[in-house]
Amino acid sequence: MPLPRTRGTALRHRLAELRGPDVPAKALDARALAALAANPGCKRRAILDGAGVNKAALAGALGSPSAFGQSQFALTRGNAFEAKVKADGGAELLRLVHEKLDRGAEPPAHARVPELTATGPEGRTARTALALREATEAPGEWTLLDHPMLALDVAGSPAFLEPDAVVVHPDGSWTVVEIKSFPMLDGSADPAKVGAAARQAAVYVLALEQVAARLESAPRVRDRVLLVCPKDFSNLPTASAVDVRKQRAVTARQLDRLTRIEDIADALPAGTCFSPELPAADLTAAVESVPATYAPECLSACELAFHCRARSLESGAVTSLGRSVRAELGGLTTVEDVLSAARGESGDPDDPAVAALRRAARLRAEALGQEAVAGCR
Repeated sequence: MPLPRTRGTALRHRLAELRGPDVPAKALDARALAALAANPGCKRRAILDGAGVNKAALAGALGSPSAFGQSQFALTRGNAFEAKVKADGGAELLRLVHEKLDRGAEPPAHARVPELTATGPEGRTARTALALREATEAPGEWTLLDHPMLALDVAGSPAFLEPDAVVVHPDGSWTVVEIKSFPMLDGSADPAKVGAAARQAAVYVLALEQVAARLESAPRVRDRVLLVCPKDFSNLPTASAVDVRKQRAVTARQLDRLTRIEDIADALPAGTCFSPELPAADLTAAVESVPATYAPECLSACELAFHCRARSLESGAVTSLGRSVRAELGGLTTVEDVLSAARGESGDPDDPAVAALRRAARLRAEALGQEAVAGCR
C-alpha cells in the first residue's frame, strides 16, 4: 500500500539524512532484495538497503572491507554476452523463448521492441507499464522489452528493479528472462548459481505480478523463467526453463515479514548517520544502534558480513554457528550459555535443549575416558 504523499516525503527525507549530506542513494536491485528476503529479521540490512546506503563503502570505512561482488572482468564479459544474445532485435533470444517455453506459438519471425527511455526511475516504470499493456492488447505478436523498469513495494518503500528482459508472448502472457555469463555444460549449470539466478528472477516475477494486477484483464505472469547462459566453453547462447514457483512463494512470504523501514528509522537515535565520511568511532556506534541478525550465509550475500561476524563472535552469539544450530538451542543465545548448560551449571533440566546438551556432554566424556584408558595400555 503506497504511503500518503506527506508521509512518504518525510520518510524519503529521513532516509536521505541517514545516508549523509549529498550522498546519492544506491539502487536496491533484485539481487539485494533476494538476499534481504533470505534474512528478513535483519533490521540493519533492511534500513541500510532502504536508505540506499553503499554497504561496500560502509564496510571499508568500518575496517572490515568486503570481498562480496563481481569482478570487473566478470561484468565486462557478462555485458558482452548479453549484447550478443540481444543482437538483431533479440532474434536469438526470442528463438530460445519459443523453443524452451512456448513451442505451440507461431515462431517469432519478427518482434516489437518498444522504446522504454524516460526520465528517472518513476518515468521508466510508467513507460514499462504502458509498453506491457500495449503488448498485451496486441494478441498474436511477440514483444521484447529490453531492460524494463519495474517497481516493487518493500517494507513501505518502493524498490526499482531492472530485469535483463521481459518477453510478451502471442497469447499475452509474460516471461522474465535472466542472462548470466556462467557456462551451461552439457545442458546443466552450477546448481548454486542457478539457485541464485532463480531467487533473483522470482523478485522480478513478483514485481511483474503487481503490474499485471493493475490492468483491466490481468495477463498471466509465467512461473517458469528463461535462464540464458553460454554453451559449454563457447560464447554461443543456450537456455533452460527454470521453475521459480518455490522461490517466488518464499520471497513473497519473507518480504511480507520485513519490518517497515519507517518503523526502524523512527527507533534510531536522533542524528544517526551512516555516511562513510564519519569518524570510525561515530560510524561504528551508528551501525551498532541497529540490531543485526548474522548467519554464516550472509558471507555470500552481504557486504557487511565480515563486520557483523566479528561482532557476533565477540559476543559469543550462537547465530555465528548457523541458523539450524540456533534453532536447536531454544533460549540459549550465547556459546557460554550453551557450555554452562552442558556442564550442568545452569539451565532448566526439563528444557529439551538443555537435556540434549547434558546427554551429549556425558557421551563425550565417556568416549574420551575410554580413549584415555586405551591409550595407557
